[in-house]
Amino acid sequence: MTTLLSFLGKGRLDAQRTGYQETTYRFAADFARTVPWFGLALADYLQPQRLILVGTSGSMWDAFFDRQGNADEDILRLMAATEAETVTPDLLELPRRRLAEQLGIPVDCLLIPYARDTAEQVDILHALAAVVSRGERLSLDLTHGFRHLPMLALVAARYLERVAGVEVEELYYGAYDMRNSAGETPVLQLGGLLTMLDWVDALATYDKDGDYGVFAPLLAADGMEKGSAERLARAAYFERTSNPVRARETLSSVFPAVEAHRGPLGALFGETLEQRIGWFRGPAREDWERSLADGYLERRDYLRAAAFLYEACITRACKQQGLGDADGFANRKQAYQAASKTTPKLRALVDLRNSLAHGVRPHTAESERTLADEDRLRTRLRQLRKALFTH
Repeated sequence: MTTLLSFLGKGRLDAQRTGYQETTYRFAADFARTVPWFGLALADYLQPQRLILVGTSGSMWDAFFDRQGNADEDILRLMAATEAETVTPDLLELPRRRLAEQLGIPVDCLLIPYARDTAEQVDILHALAAVVSRGERLSLDLTHGFRHLPMLALVAARYLERVAGVEVEELYYGAYDMRNSAGETPVLQLGGLLTMLDWVDALATYDKDGDYGVFAPLLAADGMEKGSAERLARAAYFERTSNPVRARETLSSVFPAVEAHRGPLGALFGETLEQRIGWFRGPAREDWERSLADGYLERRDYLRAAAFLYEACITRACKQQGLGDADGFANRKQAYQAASKTTPKLRALVDLRNSLAHGVRPHTAESERTLADEDRLRTRLRQLRKALFTH
């Protein structure tokens, strides 16, 4: 189902109770409507299957429904309630039904508080979530209403997507103050703000778990060649399956495309993304693994931090012992057996790594105390990193 959710403002009424000033809203070269209420022009343009009108107990319900040809007695009651800011659902029921008959689609009127504090703002989110259904495709009209409501509406759009399972297709704003020389008001589409939030979410996701694969669909939507975006996701997969060699190879092949990408949002976030995937530029495999260990420790992913720190130690041991292929299991096993005899810190790291990976009790009382407290574990891993890689 496609639904239009439109905010109804309070504004000031003139003697004729006309509400907002009439203007011509220009949607496209071949579509314009001259109306005082942007939401109805937008409904005519979008042809939604449902309309939700959202306002406070003092919004201009009386002027809005008066324009739709409702009976005077109903409007007089609404006028009194609007002036006293005591509009109730019962007072809106009859004009709501008449508007639904006029438009030929279901119409809901949702009364919300004024969003004066956090409690009222939360109440609005709950109210909006209660009137939509999972899978509903939603467009939001931010034109009328209090000036602070568009900020809340942006949060509401993301909240409804995440919690209520709706798909927010677009945000619309009739920019009356941007009228052109012909007196026409442009219609702005602000859905790009939601896409910006997607990028911010992706950065937060990466900072939490190190998965830069979340940027792949965003870059593809921003104009990056599909194959390059897919390679970025593939590099993230290799890294998260503890294959830094394949991850580096794939990142090396896709990094020029990341640097060269000049899509509007990619350009905004590109430098930050480049910094986050720059670990592969290290000169040797142990440098890549150590950089990955540092990054995962910073993000409190202790298992991956310990695993990559161990792998960096073994890669270096393979080189020091002249074992050649650092990818070979036998070589790495031999390198560990030799290094562990002379490096007790390596044995301590292995004990921690195994306990983190398998959930088994550590072999030493020291490791057991370390794992019992996050601060101790983080400090211990930093100490081992410093001890094992201080030359």
